[in-house]
Amino acid sequence: MQLTTENYVFSAKAKRISIGLILVGIISVAVGFFTGNTDRTWANLLVSNYYFVCVALGGLMFVAIQYVANAGWSVGLVRIPSAFSAVQPIAAIMLFAVVGGGLYYHSLYHHWADPDLVNPASENFDRIIAGKAAYLNVPFFLIRLALYMIVWGMFGYWLRKISLKEDIEGGLDKYKKSIRISAAFCVIFGFTVPLFAFDMMMSTEAHWFSTMFGWYNLASLWVATLATIALTVILLKENGYMQHINENHLHDLGKFIFAFSIFWTYTWLSQFLLIWYANIPEEVSWFYYRWKPEYIWLFWGNIVINFVAPFFLLISRDAKRNVKLLKIVAIIVILGHWLDFYLMVMPGTVGENNGINYIELGTFAGYIGLFMYLMLSSLAKAPLVPKNHPYLEESLHHHI
Repeated sequence: MQLTTENYVFSAKAKRISIGLILVGIISVAVGFFTGNTDRTWANLLVSNYYFVCVALGGLMFVAIQYVANAGWSVGLVRIPSAFSAVQPIAAIMLFAVVGGGLYYHSLYHHWADPDLVNPASENFDRIIAGKAAYLNVPFFLIRLALYMIVWGMFGYWLRKISLKEDIEGGLDKYKKSIRISAAFCVIFGFTVPLFAFDMMMSTEAHWFSTMFGWYNLASLWVATLATIALTVILLKENGYMQHINENHLHDLGKFIFAFSIFWTYTWLSQFLLIWYANIPEEVSWFYYRWKPEYIWLFWGNIVINFVAPFFLLISRDAKRNVKLLKIVAIIVILGHWLDFYLMVMPGTVGENNGINYIELGTFAGYIGLFMYLMLSSLAKAPLVPKNHPYLEESLHHHI
């Protein structure tokens, strides 16, 4: 009875930390604009906001996969990724504002959004960009972004609403309905996420293209989400919540982080080797800019942080059950995939810079604080355990 009525209380300490981080982010963005680093500030807003949307979307995908797979092990922690998905509407509005502002001030997507690039009479006419103009034009670009956000938000709203109703009404009707909605979402997710990555990230360098890029982003999104779920579970347990989550649940989360870090590396390496082998100038340019002195240490550091660290730290069974070690790896992976997104955007939008500084770190800190505040607020609005879920007992007695 105590378990099924357990609610998270958004403590004053957690609120102070999250609001403090938000203020750090606001100050960093303001200083970035006022010191003349306009392009860099817009680019950092895109990186962090894209990450913000990805983790919220990843939480929804985690919930949907559990329903479609009839998974029982995760029921005791599924309210955490569900709270992630509740953040998505705010993340979507902010992303729309960042993209709109970046387009207006020509700081983002200037490789294709300038009308002169598709005007044959202009001295800036670009034949390659003109060939892509039917897809890469501002109205259609913004319409696609709005459709992604609306459709994903609707699915997140439906699944969370049905889950909360199940707490009250019980029975299997809500569970079966959630499976149907989740199956539809998984199909839509699979088609739209690569397109979302093409639009938001790949089009910052519109001459370049890679058919692997969408799946590469999907892998990054998924690993970052798994690490965020694991870190949230551990922090809640350290504060006295979710004591029903045992080392077997953490082991499973650790296995997923370990496995999908390898999958991320597979997509990274596949994209790299295919472009290296083909040696097509339009493709090689993407890696050329990331091998310049100011980026190359981050380029190879990306592999060390996102593959070498989780692989060797989580390779053993005992490591995946070590709460402190899993917590450290989750933090490493979260920071590592911010770096991954950073490397997708900065060379193409800003070009040469003096490395990661206060604008990058402060902006990301602000988004972490905002995610914390919104996610924990949502988490506090429902019991931590879906008490009428048909597989709850299986989750409570999970053992591997």
